[in-house]
Amino acid sequence: METEEADPLIPRELLFGNPDKITVRTSPDGSRISYLAPKDGVLNVWVGPIEDPEAAEPVTNDTYRGIRSYSWAYTNEHILYIQDKDGDENWRIYSVNLSSGEMKDHTPFEDVQARIVKVSRNFPEEIIVGINSRDPEYHDLYHLNIDTGKMTLIQENRYFSSFDIDDNYTVRFATNMTCDGGADIFRPTGDGRWEVFSKIPMEDVITTGPVGFNKTGEILYMVDSRGRNTAALFAMDTHTGVETLIAEDPKADFSGWMVHPSERNVQAVAFTYERKDWQVIDGSVADDLAFLATVDDGDIEVVSRSLDDRTWIVVYVVDDGPFRYYRYDSKKKEAEFLFTNRKDLEDLAFAKMMIPAVIVSRDGLNLVSYYTLPLGSDPDGDGRPEEPLPMVLYVHGGPWARDVWDYNPAHQWLANRGYAVLSANFRGSTGFGKDFVNAGNLEWGAKMHDDLIDAVDWAVGEGIADPDRVAIMGGSYGGYATLVGLTFTPEVFACGVDIVGPSNLTTLIETIPPYWQPQIELFATRMGDHRTEEGRRLLFERSPINRVENIARPLLIGQGANDPRVSQNESNQIVGAMQEKGIPVTYVLYPDEGHGFARPENRISFFAIAEAFLSEHLGGRFEPVGDAFENSTITVPVGAEEVPGLKEALFDRSA
Repeated sequence: METEEADPLIPRELLFGNPDKITVRTSPDGSRISYLAPKDGVLNVWVGPIEDPEAAEPVTNDTYRGIRSYSWAYTNEHILYIQDKDGDENWRIYSVNLSSGEMKDHTPFEDVQARIVKVSRNFPEEIIVGINSRDPEYHDLYHLNIDTGKMTLIQENRYFSSFDIDDNYTVRFATNMTCDGGADIFRPTGDGRWEVFSKIPMEDVITTGPVGFNKTGEILYMVDSRGRNTAALFAMDTHTGVETLIAEDPKADFSGWMVHPSERNVQAVAFTYERKDWQVIDGSVADDLAFLATVDDGDIEVVSRSLDDRTWIVVYVVDDGPFRYYRYDSKKKEAEFLFTNRKDLEDLAFAKMMIPAVIVSRDGLNLVSYYTLPLGSDPDGDGRPEEPLPMVLYVHGGPWARDVWDYNPAHQWLANRGYAVLSANFRGSTGFGKDFVNAGNLEWGAKMHDDLIDAVDWAVGEGIADPDRVAIMGGSYGGYATLVGLTFTPEVFACGVDIVGPSNLTTLIETIPPYWQPQIELFATRMGDHRTEEGRRLLFERSPINRVENIARPLLIGQGANDPRVSQNESNQIVGAMQEKGIPVTYVLYPDEGHGFARPENRISFFAIAEAFLSEHLGGRFEPVGDAFENSTITVPVGAEEVPGLKEALFDRSA
């Protein structure tokens, strides 16, 4: 009881519900501010005067799924955003005219994916979009006039996975993968044909590629790991291909940059090994960044700037509290606090994410990892609890992504419930050089999983984790890792929580969305080639579905019915196989979700089940389900009786 009073349960709604304000931007002319905020419980775009953000009003009217991505058009009078249907990722492009309030669906096509490819200040009323209506595998390029809605084809695409377009809307380059898993960058010859401009070997594909152009389009900014390990930022002459180094780091890849909003020259470059570190390239911003470092604590991110470069929107990211947004006047060198992204979190006590632990794998790789301990468990502050704790190994998705130091709601949720939480950047994770990424090639369910086991062993050896009470949890690749953990190493984990994780690598590759087909060699060379006998054998060996009989510990599965990346069949397969063998499993399915749970009502309902499940098998605290299923579309086709209180909560909901 004393522990609960000192460290009260933080309601799930505060951790996983909608933020108050997020994705804050200034209009190009600096006169207005925008952000995503709830309108009747659903995220919409709000716009107001830059001098009075609290006077903002909603300008969009999504009533169900919520808007997650938007931008300003350079007219200063239009907001652009995308939306899909129930998570199917068939995005449509919308605009809203702020003067008239008129909203337009510019791509009202069924079973078609549209993309915003380029927005330029040189053509305020026009944007470049990609649409795969002609061929589901390839996106053709169109000019779209956001005032009239007129679309004009500018590039029919029968070959390329992506295009690089400068601010003058000149299609400068196009890229496609080669049969050995590398990539060729092509440039147009002027007569309708294309020639190879640059070649990227397979080992560099994930860590090399174009990121933008200078003002004239004559210089291509290129993140490049060719001939080196870590990915540095270069300026490449678009005529000669000659590269000039802009910034590099011996331990980490390029992880972000600041570019002047109108001049398009590089001003600062970020690299993230343990924490984000900025290198100043253009001395004109040195004083600005030095001043901003004194304004508040945390890692600094400049998320928006007006075209005249006077108004900046700056966010400070910490590990133990909400994001803090400021408006910075670069002329006066003054920063004004605006708001946090979650006001209800401002006065709560959160755990610190420990300074990264570099865990050495069994074959000598450095695994940059982050862990969080419950408040009060480490009274002497040495980073180790007084006694070993139940622990959740929380595995990131991708797998070509990474964990970072920041405010992580999953870490805070689990730590608040009494668990140590560990996230390890296993081989194949990005950010640490191409050698580290390539060490994961063809190692799904093998050395990539060994790294996770090594991380658990480290936590046990350091006195952080109780070896008998370790869970594994994650989404996407993290969900796959969970299934691997319970089938390949069933003695290690007390239970597992899989969110949209693949169970069968062969069917995963065979059912990827058609617009991923131009990148099929990426999967073939790094997971296994489903088109060859040897590759299919490897994929079979690394698929949890083929080791279901090894499952001896409780499993909770969450799935979106419309997931285009990891289809519902992936969860159906392993649930069905477990049922056939009489192995208990709890399966939670959402009919209106895709790859992850976008609707907060669904997120909250799933985490309500997850914490009751973890409490049953690890012994931590949990918040009763209560009204967590309200307005959720949750269904539990299998195993409701396996989670304490779940069957009753479902009955109460339907009553």
